[in-house]
Amino acid sequence: MPAPAVIILAAGKGERFLASGATTHKLDALLHGKTVLTHVLDAVQAAGLAWHLVRPDGGTRGMGDSIALGVQATRDAGGWLILPADLPLIQPTTLRRVADALREDAIVIPHYQQRQGHPVGFGRKYFAALAALSGDVGAKTIVQQARACGATLDLTSDDVGIVQDVDRVADIPLIEKLRKTQAL
Repeated sequence: MPAPAVIILAAGKGERFLASGATTHKLDALLHGKTVLTHVLDAVQAAGLAWHLVRPDGGTRGMGDSIALGVQATRDAGGWLILPADLPLIQPTTLRRVADALREDAIVIPHYQQRQGHPVGFGRKYFAALAALSGDVGAKTIVQQARACGATLDLTSDDVGIVQDVDRVADIPLIEKLRKTQAL
C-alpha cells in the first residue's frame, strides 16, 4: 500500500479569530517568531510524510470543498490524514502514529484525554466519499458510518496538539504557555 498523504486544510476565513480582535488571519499569527501555519508545516515535514496544502486564493466554500480538493490532488496516496492548519502544537510523532495505524479500509481517530482530535486518518477505501464532499460539510458522516460498521480505530494520544487549535486571539498566549511547559 502506498504511503498516506497529509492534507493540510488552510482555506478557512478565520472569522472567529478576526472577530476576537485580530488584525491578521489566524494562520499568519506569530507564535515564537513563526506563523501558526509554519509550525504545522514544520511538524508535517519532520514526520516525513507526503503532504498537500489546501489554501487556494479566495478560499473555498467550506471544509468539505477543502477536503475534496486535497484528496483529489493526492489521489494516488495510500490514504489521507486530514489536518486543520490551526493546530500549531501537533507533534510529528503523532502524525506518524496515525499514518502507521492506517489501513486501506479503516479510519483512525486520535483522542487526547477523551477528546477527539486531528489528524483523522482515512484509508484508500474512502477516496470516493472524501472526493465527493462539498460545501461546509466535513467528513463527520463518513466517520459515523464507518464507526457503525466497526471500521474505525480510536488511538489514544498524549499530544495536546491534536486538540489545541487557534480560534481566538486569546488562544495564542495559552498555546505559547503550553509550548513552553512541554518544551516543544
